[in-house]
Amino acid sequence: MGHHHHQDHTTGNIKVAFFLNFFFTIIELIGGILTNSMAIISDALHDLGDSLSLGLAWFLQNFSKKQKNQQFSFGYKRFSLLAALINSTVLIIGSFFILTEAVPRLLDPQQPHTVGMMGLAVLGIFVNGAAVFKLRSGESMNQKVISWHLLEDVLGWAAVLIVSIVMTFADLPILDPIASILITLYILYNVILNLIKTMRLFLEAVPENINLNDIIRKIQQLPSVQSTHHTHLWSLDGEHHAFSTHVVVPASSNKEDLCAIKEQVKQAVSHIHLDHMTIEIEYEDEYCSMKENEKGG
Repeated sequence: MGHHHHQDHTTGNIKVAFFLNFFFTIIELIGGILTNSMAIISDALHDLGDSLSLGLAWFLQNFSKKQKNQQFSFGYKRFSLLAALINSTVLIIGSFFILTEAVPRLLDPQQPHTVGMMGLAVLGIFVNGAAVFKLRSGESMNQKVISWHLLEDVLGWAAVLIVSIVMTFADLPILDPIASILITLYILYNVILNLIKTMRLFLEAVPENINLNDIIRKIQQLPSVQSTHHTHLWSLDGEHHAFSTHVVVPASSNKEDLCAIKEQVKQAVSHIHLDHMTIEIEYEDEYCSMKENEKGG
């Protein structure tokens, strides 16, 4: 029950963030045009991409709660990861588009309406900050990517606020496109980092901050465990993981011994949030084709 409650909480957070972002994007687009600010227009286009990404994330996060079936025996959790991949791609494309619009403004800067910029910046910090607050405790890669999007928006609006204050007292219209470019480059850097993390999960890499060799050593040091092989650890969505291993035991082991060994192996990986675990028990004189396919543990 606790697992489903957590999933519903996650989906609800993304839903709130989507509506906050979508309605503010409309305000921002109108405000950017009225204030003639490239920084605000750039951020509005970025927020529009965010809104589309949030809508997709909301749908796929909800879709990921579907139970397993014949086609998807692990369930639909990877659809949440798919949302993170699409969101990152959308932001990268959007960032390059914003750069093509902002760079020419360096050669021909135009004075924006700084008071309007300040008002929108304060509103932007408040709205995006509220969305970050809703998503701050997320553990899935989907929710982490979204949180980064919104946190970057908060930092971007803080930069817009500072720039608008400076331009109110100094004739420096070039600061507007400079702020736009710096915000976009910062966003691009972090999105690429998140895209790399997402691709690692898609390629079934061992989850970050987990040392598979330490787990293998811990299992091999258990009483009555002679060796292990075909040990794998991968993640479904950055939050829910799967683990499998083959454990070799003495030929004299009985049912009680095997049950005790399984419990000990489970304890060795109890610190990991596992949704799926497979422990294959093999006797020392038993042939295993999987063992022939790999070298070592």
